[in-house]
Amino acid sequence: MQWLRTVFGELWGLFVDDSAFALAIVIWLVVCRFAPPLVHLPQATRGPILFAGLAIILAESALRRSRH
Repeated sequence: MQWLRTVFGELWGLFVDDSAFALAIVIWLVVCRFAPPLVHLPQATRGPILFAGLAIILAESALRRSRH
């Protein structure tokens, strides 16, 4: 059964290189899904807010990786 763990580990590594980056994206998507109706944001602002958050997450991840 060790081979199965190795296969799943390799598949996970294929899609998720930086787990903090992936987790930040998932959290931001959940926030963008559930927060706007609670805060009563207009529909037209939701897309740009989603984009801005993802761009900030990407920039932070790139800066963090460049320091290493």
